[in-house]
Amino acid sequence: MSDTPQRGGLVRRHFLQAALLAGAGLATRPFQALAANVARQPFGNGDRELIAYPQKRPLMRITTRPPHLETPFEVFDEGLLTPNDAFFVRYHLAKLPTRIDPATYRLRIGGKVRQPLDLDLAALKALGEAVEVVAVNQCSGNSRGYFEPRVFGAQLGHGSMGNARWAGLPLRTLLNHAGVLDGARQVTFRGLDQPVLPATPNVIKAIDIEHALSPEPLIAWSMNGEDLPLLNGYPIRLVLPGYFGTYWIKHLSEIEVIDHEFDGFFMQTAYRVPDNDCQCLPAGNALTASRPIGRLPVRSFVTSLREGQTLPLGQEQALRGIAFDGGSGIHSVEISDDGGATWLPTRLGESLGNYSFREWRTEWRPRQRGVVQLLVRARNAKGETQPAQPTWNPGGYARHSIEALALHIL
Repeated sequence: MSDTPQRGGLVRRHFLQAALLAGAGLATRPFQALAANVARQPFGNGDRELIAYPQKRPLMRITTRPPHLETPFEVFDEGLLTPNDAFFVRYHLAKLPTRIDPATYRLRIGGKVRQPLDLDLAALKALGEAVEVVAVNQCSGNSRGYFEPRVFGAQLGHGSMGNARWAGLPLRTLLNHAGVLDGARQVTFRGLDQPVLPATPNVIKAIDIEHALSPEPLIAWSMNGEDLPLLNGYPIRLVLPGYFGTYWIKHLSEIEVIDHEFDGFFMQTAYRVPDNDCQCLPAGNALTASRPIGRLPVRSFVTSLREGQTLPLGQEQALRGIAFDGGSGIHSVEISDDGGATWLPTRLGESLGNYSFREWRTEWRPRQRGVVQLLVRARNAKGETQPAQPTWNPGGYARHSIEALALHIL
């Protein structure tokens, strides 16, 4: 495992002392010096400080302890792969690993297996041939700040997502080496972050054994050709292409095969959505029938323009943006400037795989003065598209309605 410094000059295995002390309020002055600016989200209470944490460029700070950092949206116009130093950060538990020594790090695989494994990083990498996948990691609550009525939880814009080239070993390679026993039903995953208070549950996620033994799940140690940043899960993390980031356990340390449905808090209570096709309820209703959140729905965005931007009437604009879904692949993207009465096709760019952002491009000429709502919608290979009206659920999860970008045309 390389100890090569990154842009911030900080080696991955070193302490995150500046960030963690600031989170505890013990290093306020030196840490505030890293605040570059303030970003403003287009919803109430939307001002966010831009803060440079170790190995990160200035990102929008949502919370300090544990760190939750959101990617400024203009980053998504830089290219299909989100740079490591701009990739969002999300933790549930505040007791984070502050130093990880790759020489002593271990991954343990146990439970309903013939041969439990206790692997260091070298042994893990020697189990098989490394593979790559380009996949979107999106927080379940991405875009929560746009929900109306507002819901409890971090009020996020559209930047708690990112797209990266992940490299590592297929999960099923590990499970095959351990030997899954008959009767196995699910596989659980746990990382090194810990709760501060004894009553706080550990973050443990589970997937069905059939999914675990499929080709997609990955134990990744590389992100865009480099070691994972510490705040994105160094030295290894679970990558679950097509699924929300709540499953992508960082600093992965324990894998257990079980013969029952896991009943932990982060599966049976947290991260659940209405058990219907739209994953939605009438606004203000309580969640009753529910299921664990799962695959990413279809989404699309304009990236080349910003909210409230002023454009001249009649002047052609080169538009571009991104679209993605849970693994079927994007089939088409369209835009509308008349409230959805008519839709104009766009051209899809290079495909980096069905789990990746897909670029789209087109030319557009503003046709009327005043405030114009530019709409964008995508359709995937299954024929699934985005709802015209925003949907609602009490967790503020899985927003994927058609987005409207307000522009001023003069």
